[in-house]
Amino acid sequence: MEKSKRQRIVLYLVLIGGLALLVCYFDEILAFFGQVGGVSLPLVLGCGIAYVLNIIMSAMERHYFTKKDAPWVAKTRRPVCLAASIFVVLGIIFLLIRVVAPELLNAVLLLGEGIPVYVEKGIEWAVDHSGGIPALKDWLESLAIDWPKIIHQFLGSLTEILNSTVELVGLLSSSIVRLFMSLIFGIYLLSGKERLLDQAKRILKVFLQEKNYERLFHVVAVAHHTFTSYIAGQCTEAVILGSLCTVGMLIFRFPYAPMVGALVGATALLPIIGAYIGAFVGAFMILTVSPGQVIPFICFLVILQQLEGNLIYPRVVGGSVGLPGMWILAAVTVGGGLWGILGMLIGVPLTATAYKLFSEYIHTREKKEEK
Repeated sequence: MEKSKRQRIVLYLVLIGGLALLVCYFDEILAFFGQVGGVSLPLVLGCGIAYVLNIIMSAMERHYFTKKDAPWVAKTRRPVCLAASIFVVLGIIFLLIRVVAPELLNAVLLLGEGIPVYVEKGIEWAVDHSGGIPALKDWLESLAIDWPKIIHQFLGSLTEILNSTVELVGLLSSSIVRLFMSLIFGIYLLSGKERLLDQAKRILKVFLQEKNYERLFHVVAVAHHTFTSYIAGQCTEAVILGSLCTVGMLIFRFPYAPMVGALVGATALLPIIGAYIGAFVGAFMILTVSPGQVIPFICFLVILQQLEGNLIYPRVVGGSVGLPGMWILAAVTVGGGLWGILGMLIGVPLTATAYKLFSEYIHTREKKEEK
């Protein structure tokens, strides 16, 4: 029997045996991989942090004393640019929290104080305009909301939440520790990324044939270019939308213009629907200080969203990843349905990568058929 035929038979037997084990011990295998995934989550998150920071760091390195060849430039380029990229990201996060969080908390408190007044005024208005329907008028007059009781129930719920403060503090502490570990791991990856990349290439060349190695390297290169372009385009689109929202709100004299603009821009990092989330929170905040401006604000945001969704987003993000607008919407819908917010974030670049690779494959097949 030929050696290649024996190898195929052994391979088939191994595959059949592996499939049989998978069927028999499916629950145990699933639990094992779930445990491994939970333990390795900080490392996976660290890879994601490193990838995002690498985009900023690489841009800084390209402009770091490019006209000087002094030894100190080469030695300090990586640590300085890495530290600067971390400070940029942390600064943006701190600025958003510093601008948005206090005003949002204040809006919640104002709305809580104003709800009884709004409801009573609404009932009075409805009673005054329901003279032609006696039954409706009697029903409205019979409405009596026991606000002290509602507040007491709310405080009771709040007390129950505070009773579990120890658990919340423990969960928050473990999350902070995991995030810190992820950041440290990401820094280690970035500090020696060239060495790690070279080692990965050497390992792949040993275990893969030259043709398969080139194919895999091409797929990785396409995916890297697509994800990098998408992240840069998404951030650019968020800045544009947040700026337009802020300027428009200042022109129309809506309250909380800088804060709502920053919030809309931050939530716009979620493709397609993110800005609507920011608009909802903005409308909620405007309701607490100027209820009459809520409807005009919503109309303004809807018009701005239509312009952004049909003109800005497909050209800035769709053009940067080479994906038509229809496929962007499909990627966000399917990705969000499968993996939630994470699916919305990575659905577009994953779909764009598959779209590019499939287009290349079709183009290659067409050339072969023409010959």
